Amino acid sequence: MKTTIIGKQMNVSEDLKELVTKKLSKFDKFFREGSEAFVTFNRRHGEECLEVTISANGTLFRSEKKSETFRNALDECIESIERQIRKNKTRLEKRLRDGAFDSADQDGMADIEEERELIIRTKAFHLKPMTPEEAILQMNLIDHEFFMFVDSSTGDTCVVYRRSDGNYGLIVPEK
Repeated sequence: MKTTIIGKQMNVSEDLKELVTKKLSKFDKFFREGSEAFVTFNRRHGEECLEVTISANGTLFRSEKKSETFRNALDECIESIERQIRKNKTRLEKRLRDGAFDSADQDGMADIEEERELIIRTKAFHLKPMTPEEAILQMNLIDHEFFMFVDSSTGDTCVVYRRSDGNYGLIVPEK
């Protein structure tokens, strides 16, 4: 797996880079050649923040953790991505490396019962053309974390969302 390590407003030490590469190598059994991992180190408000994003065959696995040390945050991110893989094992078998789950018995992953996710509610509503600013206002008025709308300038279906840092994000379709 190709690993890209980024330090936001900081330099990442060589031993930390080696630790990241070593810890991420455990995922090689799941992902085919050509998969990429992006690891971002950051310090915010006196906490060490680590974000791990793995792109494998069009599927993204992401975890962001804050901790007292980068090593603890890395361990938490690795555990989180492992949980994502186990939780979605059945759906992922077709996308991951052949035999990825055959060796799972060695790691104790086969003992973990797969969680079932069911859609418990379907909601339909009319998508009104509006600007992203109007969509943010509407999202805040209904006190949601995200809001889907049709962008009045492009005609695309987009999503605005509230980020964990209090700012807003906009998701637009790729053309």
